[in-house]
Amino acid sequence: MRYRFNRHNAGFLVVDQLALQYHISIAQTLFDAYIGKGKIAGSDVLLTKPQTFMNLSGMAVRKLTDYYRIEHADVIIVHDDLDLPFLTIRLKAGGGHGGHKGLISITDHLGGTDFLRVRLGIGRPDRKSMVEGYVLSPFSEEEMTSLPRLLEIAGEAAADIISSGIQAAMERHHGKEYSTLIKED
Repeated sequence: MRYRFNRHNAGFLVVDQLALQYHISIAQTLFDAYIGKGKIAGSDVLLTKPQTFMNLSGMAVRKLTDYYRIEHADVIIVHDDLDLPFLTIRLKAGGGHGGHKGLISITDHLGGTDFLRVRLGIGRPDRKSMVEGYVLSPFSEEEMTSLPRLLEIAGEAAADIISSGIQAAMERHHGKEYSTLIKED
């Protein structure tokens, strides 16, 4: 619970939002992960929160994809992204890891980058030496006021990938200025 609202936990917060919205209980433990089975947009889904350290999360992802026979191209990873400003959401198929240790682990364990992503911008600190402390710190008070709506929108983006595919979801979400949308709500 200590890290619940830190920037590095943004992906789990979106998974929690999806679980709440689609009434999926994430209570089962399997392969060092909390999991919940349910449906989103009529499709069977497995919501997963690896419980290893972030930089080892690929171990749980690989075990679960093998156990449930999930194609890597059907895996959606929701994660924080230092290279995007706060209130920015980007969807991506494949690509590099950008130094994100969780993505490095997932790429290594899946043997490639053939998975989908929902990237939540958390911004970047002024100095590179501050990155570790920054990602492990909680969202600011100001950010916390926008966070609930941002998590809803990121959950909608993930659900759009499931219902319509990555291309259609990208067309719907890319280029949107969420900072004004969220502040208007």
